Amino acid sequence: MDKATQTMIENLHKNTGKTLEDWIKIVKKENFAKHGEMVSFLKQSHQLTHGFANLIAHKAKGSDAGSATNPNDLISNQYKGKEHFKPIYDQLIKEIKTFGNDVEIAPKNAYVSLRRKKQFAMLQPATKTRFEIGINLKGQQAQGKLEEINSANAMCSHKINISDRNEIDSEIINWIKKAYDNAG
Repeated sequence: MDKATQTMIENLHKNTGKTLEDWIKIVKKENFAKHGEMVSFLKQSHQLTHGFANLIAHKAKGSDAGSATNPNDLISNQYKGKEHFKPIYDQLIKEIKTFGNDVEIAPKNAYVSLRRKKQFAMLQPATKTRFEIGINLKGQQAQGKLEEINSANAMCSHKINISDRNEIDSEIINWIKKAYDNAG
């Protein structure tokens, strides 16, 4: 288990008085089918932050990298039917790894979280025609390819949508690098 997840689990217990296992039992008793339903329930009914609610939902569904037998299987499954986007992912990861040796690549069921001390970006083959790069740059004005996400529940403040590897340019890499720098 990565250090960030372990710290969150410890803080969850410290802040709520309940262990992760206690929260998983609470969520499973509700029989939610979807991750988002669990997150909403925990935030609305138990006033948990999005981060804690998201952690509990992933652990309850076994959809986080730490619950996977092989985290690379999570990545492979994301690109089933969207194989044409895998070169985008590969190119972005190659570029992002040059930022520093503290980049943590954390695959989930539907996306890959990129973290330093905190999450700075997400890579997701969102649809068959759109690859989404989520970027955490709170307070940054949208400009160029960078679009603001106007949702209180969003895990990133901005996004860049692309559909082809050739669209990866210095503007995109610079936005991701800025988020990486801010996350340190």
